[in-house]
Amino acid sequence: MRPYVITTDSSADLEDSYLKEHQIGMVSLNCLLDGEVYNAENPLPVKEFYAKIRAGAMPTTAQVNPEQARVLFEPYIKQGMDVLHLAFSSGLSGSCQSAVIAANELMEEYPDSRIVVVDTLLAAMGQGLLVYRAVQKKEAGMPLEELARWCEENKMKIASYVTVDDLNHLYRGGRISRSSAVLGSMVGIKPIIRINDEGKLEVIGKARGRKKAVQTIIEKLMDLIQDGEKTVFISHGDCLEEAEAIRDTLVEKYGIEETMINFVGPVVGSHTGAGVLAVFAMAKSR
Repeated sequence: MRPYVITTDSSADLEDSYLKEHQIGMVSLNCLLDGEVYNAENPLPVKEFYAKIRAGAMPTTAQVNPEQARVLFEPYIKQGMDVLHLAFSSGLSGSCQSAVIAANELMEEYPDSRIVVVDTLLAAMGQGLLVYRAVQKKEAGMPLEELARWCEENKMKIASYVTVDDLNHLYRGGRISRSSAVLGSMVGIKPIIRINDEGKLEVIGKARGRKKAVQTIIEKLMDLIQDGEKTVFISHGDCLEEAEAIRDTLVEKYGIEETMINFVGPVVGSHTGAGVLAVFAMAKSR
């Protein structure tokens, strides 16, 4: 049995230290801002990114292309390793399809190789949570094909609940409809969003005020969380104190034992704007 590596996209919002510690490969989507292209090779500090958005900048993103995916995969193949790639939701980006194209081309050129691409239908630290669980199982000795099946079976059991300050960023990026974006202009009304079974963002409700919106996303997540599950991931758009307050509530009120907090990176943050908050956990369903 050939050894294998887990890879993912920069949209998973996992810290560089975690990626390095667990030898996870990563391919970077591009963020275009003020005429400059930012990515893993030319990073923009996240706090600076959100400062630019608050000042009125309108960033855009570009999906991973097949050549970029090939550059990620081929060195592992040449080293005699197979690849399990956990890709950004096809409902939000074409990056997954680019990975599939690159994988098929490489497996034709290297017939002994195996590259499995899983469309996670997830984003941000929801995608990161699937990577995290997959890494645990790989390090416990699970073979590639078995782990790929596990990811396919369990990706629909990661619940993602989100609130943003302004839905117009999501509308501008084509992630939600105009009718949904109208909600974002209502003074004092904050949207409640989830990532649905198609891997798309779906506005499922509204709350009056930020505090109520945060309370609602916590309650919805905890209503669905798997029995005995004690891990929740939390993403934020440069509002760390609020993310830490969510963590404290989860620990003190709900008995959550393990949390990971990180920024919503430029890939997703370009479409959510500053102030986004999101919670993710293994759940009974999405």
